[in-house]
Formats: sequence, C-alpha cells, structure tokens
Amino acid sequence: MAKRKRKKRKVDLAPFAWGLPKRAKSKRKVFNLANWTTTILVTFIIFVAAGIVIGFVYLEKYVKRAVPISQSAAVLELINPPYWVNDQVKQQIYAAATAGGEDLKIDEDIAKSVQKNIETFTSWLDEVSVQTTSDAVRIEGNWRKPLALVMQGPRKFYVGKELVVLDFVTIDALPIVEVTGILPDSQVPPAGKVWEKDDLAAAVEILERLNARDELETEGNSLLFEIDRIDVSNFNGRQNSGSAHIILYTTDDRLIIWGAEIGKTQRYLEATDEQKIARLFSYYKEKGTLLGGVKYIDLKEPQQTIPLPIDRY
Repeated sequence: MAKRKRKKRKVDLAPFAWGLPKRAKSKRKVFNLANWTTTILVTFIIFVAAGIVIGFVYLEKYVKRAVPISQSAAVLELINPPYWVNDQVKQQIYAAATAGGEDLKIDEDIAKSVQKNIETFTSWLDEVSVQTTSDAVRIEGNWRKPLALVMQGPRKFYVGKELVVLDFVTIDALPIVEVTGILPDSQVPPAGKVWEKDDLAAAVEILERLNARDELETEGNSLLFEIDRIDVSNFNGRQNSGSAHIILYTTDDRLIIWGAEIGKTQRYLEATDEQKIARLFSYYKEKGTLLGGVKYIDLKEPQQTIPLPIDRY
C-alpha cells in the first residue's frame, strides 16, 4: 500500500515538477511570438513614418537652397563695387532690385524694372545703369560713400558728401566719423533724400577734405580711424562767439581745434584750410598717431611756416 501511494504521489506531482504540459507550452510560445511580431511591426511602421516625414522636411529645405536657377530666372551682378561695400550693403541692393522678393525673369522689361526698384528702394547707388545678358542682370552706378554718422533721436544713419541720407549698416572698412551738436530737426528726410543743414554740411566738408588727403598720404593707415567725432554745437559761434566753431575729438577724447567752417578762415583771422590740413597730417606723420601725447592740437592759429601739400584742397 505504501508503494502505491508513493507512485500515485509521484504521478500527481509530475506536472508541477516539470511545468505546464507540452500542449500549453506550445500555445504560450505561439502567443508570445505573435505579440513580439506585432510590437516589432508597429515599431517599424512608426520609424518608417517618422523617417518619411523628416525626409520630406529636409528635402523641402534642400530643394529651396540647392535647386539650380532656371534659364528664365536672372542672376544679379554688381559691377565693380568699391572695397568697402560689404555683404550687408550688397543684400540691401539685391533686396531693392527685386522689390523685396520679386521673381526676376529675363525679358525686355527687366532692366527698366530693376533700375526703377533700385532708385526707389535704396540710396547707395546714384546714376544707376542696368544691363542684361542671357542669364544675368548687371547693375552699375556711382556709389555714395558714407562719411559721417548722425544720430537724431532714436534714428541712426549715414550722410555722404552730397548730404544724401544713407541707411545705417555696419561698415568696418571705412573711418566714419560721428557728427554731434547738429541742431535737432523733427523732419529728417528718408534715405535717398538730401538733408540740407548748414552745420551738418560744414562738418561733412571738413571730413571730405581730410578723407581726400588721407587716401593720398596714409597708405591704408587712415588718420580718420583715430577721430571719433566732430562737434558743430558752436557752429558760427552760436553758443560762444569767442570759442572755436568746430572741434574734432580723437578716440581717446583729445581735442583737435579746427575753428571756422571751410572757406571762412579769413573772416576770423585763422590759418587757411590748407594749412590746417597740412598741420594735422604733419603731426600725424611725426608722431605716428593722434592719440596720447598732447592734450589738444590747435589748427586754427595762423603760422608762417606750415608745410603746404602739393595738391590744394
């Protein structure tokens, strides 16, 4: 009897000792395999869908950037721009030429359209000439070089020798001097228009004379890079008749006493304009700089022994 019980107990415990029956195991394996297959398939579909979306995004960007210009579209070319014309200025010209995004097509009206756009939307070029080739629009003209920086209220802009207002962009290649002390004006003209102000005109004429001499004598090491501003607050002695009418300041805040505006030196018994310019450049050549050294340089006092330049200004 004891042996039978042990045998029966052994048979009864067999399923627990060896796990589920083979048929149950098989069903469970099939179920797990189906679950894993479904998960992998869903994951794969998600990744493929995401890849397609990302691919279309990058493809769209690539097409916009890399698509070649068709034969009917025009390429803009600036002919012989001066050395100081940087990418910011060029972008203003290109934007103006296309009227802010107009699609340029080579046809009989494109030259007139581009010329009109440039004359209307930018002030950097004067006497604009536009010609077309089989695949390009060539833009040429007289460049307006900025000489002075002016700040009126929140507005900041340049002025060239003809007193034409120019849009402000950073131009590191030019020694552009700020003009301070201009009488406030609520009616500053827009870019491309002339701002007729006597005090501004006096400052710009001095800067133009210095710039012309600078290009002849300093060989790239411009004296004007060491001049920070020109002050016309006492223009024509409107604040103090006994003080210098125009004063320049170096970048380390030293005074260069200019005096009266160009062409009026005899009225105030000052050195001539040519003598003032010659004295300033002689000092610069001797010292190698306008910075440091003396507290001020007085150019207006007449002297008999002034090294005059060969070319008169």
